[in-house]
Amino acid sequence: MTKTRTLQILAAAAALLLVGTALAAAPKKTPELVKKGKASYETNCSVCHGPIGHGDGEGGGDPKPRNFVADKFKNGTKPEQIFATLKKGMDGTAMVSFGHLPDEELWGLAYYVLELRAAKK
Repeated sequence: MTKTRTLQILAAAAALLLVGTALAAAPKKTPELVKKGKASYETNCSVCHGPIGHGDGEGGGDPKPRNFVADKFKNGTKPEQIFATLKKGMDGTAMVSFGHLPDEELWGLAYYVLELRAAKK
């Protein structure tokens, strides 16, 4: 296989992955799903984003982790946008992909992050 053909195949695969993520429909928000998201947040996210999402965790990198309560969300605040950020990570930051987690867990995380954000109101 030629180098050009390999690159074409990789580009096509990446495009399909992005389309699949973009088309993911948010499941209904339920207390059980948010509870699952909270448990995952405590395990996977609080070390950087802090226990209540203020971006003040001990493992924060550079740039500083997002403060879910006060900061603007770079990729949007809709559940689908947060899900996509969790799935892909954010280039140029310490925010890695959590695509290895099951989608249901990522949806729970997305809803839980929105709960943290709503706490400011």
